[in-house]
Amino acid sequence: MVRKIAILTSGGDAPGMNAALRVCIRAGLYYGKEMYVIYDGFRGLVEGDIHQVNKDFTQDIINRGGTIIRSARLPEFKEPEVIKKAIDVLTDFEIDALIGIGGDGTFRGLNDLAKAGFPCVGVPATIDNDVGSTDQTIGFSTALNTICDCIDKLKDTSSSHQRCSLIEVMGRHCGDLAMYAALAEGAEGVICVEHPLKKEQLFKKLRKMKAQNKNHAIIIVSENLLDINALAAEVEKETGFTARTEVLGRLQRGGSPTANDRILATRLSARAIDIVIKEEGSKIVGMKNNAVVDYPIQDAVNMKHEYVHGLRDLIDMLQ
Repeated sequence: MVRKIAILTSGGDAPGMNAALRVCIRAGLYYGKEMYVIYDGFRGLVEGDIHQVNKDFTQDIINRGGTIIRSARLPEFKEPEVIKKAIDVLTDFEIDALIGIGGDGTFRGLNDLAKAGFPCVGVPATIDNDVGSTDQTIGFSTALNTICDCIDKLKDTSSSHQRCSLIEVMGRHCGDLAMYAALAEGAEGVICVEHPLKKEQLFKKLRKMKAQNKNHAIIIVSENLLDINALAAEVEKETGFTARTEVLGRLQRGGSPTANDRILATRLSARAIDIVIKEEGSKIVGMKNNAVVDYPIQDAVNMKHEYVHGLRDLIDMLQ
């Protein structure tokens, strides 16, 4: 019988992690379980930074960005001796199950623990929305809203100076933030893995806009694909637009989570606790077609993220 449950957040922080943490703690306490938090992710787990918490710990955190139990990366966690050390620590604290809130790196760590025999459940939280076992991750909605807010402000100054603004957004190897932001902002161009750069087509469009005396252009670029400063120089040379670059960076991680992210965190975390209490094994929870689902952890970590069908065609039609 499960008596003690521990929770950690790992990888990049995402708005809504605190909301997920709150639900896990409160739901666990509701069912009469002892709840523990682990500070600094897997590193804190290995170091034994584990503390019992009560309902008071969750007061006024649902609207806070980041993660109050902090996050840290531990690349060596995949090593067998480190995994054994983590299980030894959990055993010493008499923890019966572990819930990890994070992205694919977090889930790989949980999978390593599960393969070693320790029950784990994962809750997807990353602004990149690059987890294959869910349609949407906690934090994506807030990050997208932050991007749109920044672009709205950049439009004001771009139009004042007749500029082409190239804006780099996060996403790692997933273009969801770039594509959704392009649709929401009516951007003149988007460059991401799913919608690669076609220079001549882009330059032709910008030259036409310049000839029509359009007062600004917005190009959204997903990170890790190209040097946006070099592309900006080409835009100036080929189109006549003055070009400027903006890298939004970790600004996208911050801020109070949207209502959507808070509700998503609530639904997913409640199911995570349910899995632990019913001892259904090691799983990853997610959302598919607005329904809460779960998958065996070893299957979930191998699922590949797929962008929404037709999204690329919709972008091309509207640009």
